[in-house]
Amino acid sequence: MPSDKPVNRRIVLAARPHGVPVPADFRLEQGPVPAPQEGQVLLRTEWLSLDPYMRNLMEETGPGYAESMSLGATMVGGTVSRVVESRHPQFKAGELVVAYAGWQDYGISDGSDLMPLGDIGQPSLALGGLGMPGFTAYVGMLDIGEPKPGETVVVGAATGAVGAVAGQIAKLKGARVVGIAGGPDKCRYAVEELGFDACVDHRDPQFAQRLAAACHDGIDVYFESIGGAVFDAVQPLLNLNARVPVCGFISHYNDKTASGPDRLPGWMATLLAKRIRMQGLIILDHYATRFDAFRRDMLAWHAAGQVKLREDIVDGLENAPTAFIGLQQGRNFGKLVVRVAGT
Repeated sequence: MPSDKPVNRRIVLAARPHGVPVPADFRLEQGPVPAPQEGQVLLRTEWLSLDPYMRNLMEETGPGYAESMSLGATMVGGTVSRVVESRHPQFKAGELVVAYAGWQDYGISDGSDLMPLGDIGQPSLALGGLGMPGFTAYVGMLDIGEPKPGETVVVGAATGAVGAVAGQIAKLKGARVVGIAGGPDKCRYAVEELGFDACVDHRDPQFAQRLAAACHDGIDVYFESIGGAVFDAVQPLLNLNARVPVCGFISHYNDKTASGPDRLPGWMATLLAKRIRMQGLIILDHYATRFDAFRRDMLAWHAAGQVKLREDIVDGLENAPTAFIGLQQGRNFGKLVVRVAGT
């Protein structure tokens, strides 16, 4: 006789990818729902965030700012979760929180990684424009990019979770914004819906020439998340004293070995001659000092319609691996989230 007792499904790292992940790199397992101990809460995942950084954590040697996942471990990821049972004085059953429960139905937390959701309307936005990706765009563009009125700002992955917000913030600051995206539909969306001044398709055989034409006065700020051929096209267009916030380089996440000519000497010469400021951004460093300002500003901009947030929603935890593989190949259109449970 089948049991109606709930089970915890979880997706674990079954094998380390060689290049782009494949379905065999993931495994769906089932087990009992864990029980919270004193000082803990039991969480039910309602929304799961899928983000490019997760690919780095699948390697045996992690990226340095976060621990690599072990084989057999639950895939990591941010979630919007509902407290099912609480033995923690600061949380009560029924409330929604932003958590880091990973790719599973249920998780246990001691409360240190939980943040009450608050009134933001659509809960999943806390994993996108009103959460970590939007925060990355905010700090990267304002604190490192520092766009000024009339400057030209170029944003890679312009319709992605980070790039779309970064470009809209630059527009709010009076900059001329040129997006880079994959395909005519995404480029059209960047211009017609997000308000970018232009958008260039990086799949176009004439991409470098079209980018140069769109940036006729050069580039003052380049928000980098791609690397590869896109950066090669951007580099010669950078102006004196350009700023380059770097939050990722997704075109290289699946590389196993270095390939192509060594461009470092030429880039170093450009960096020096043009006095370019290029700075890496790990958003974990900024929560204590900048998150409150971000949440205040982004909630106001979104409510006023000044920043638009698009989601790409996938239904079902079991579909997370396929969606994540698609993310690595640029198939998503907007912030990629998985609806695990709830409405």
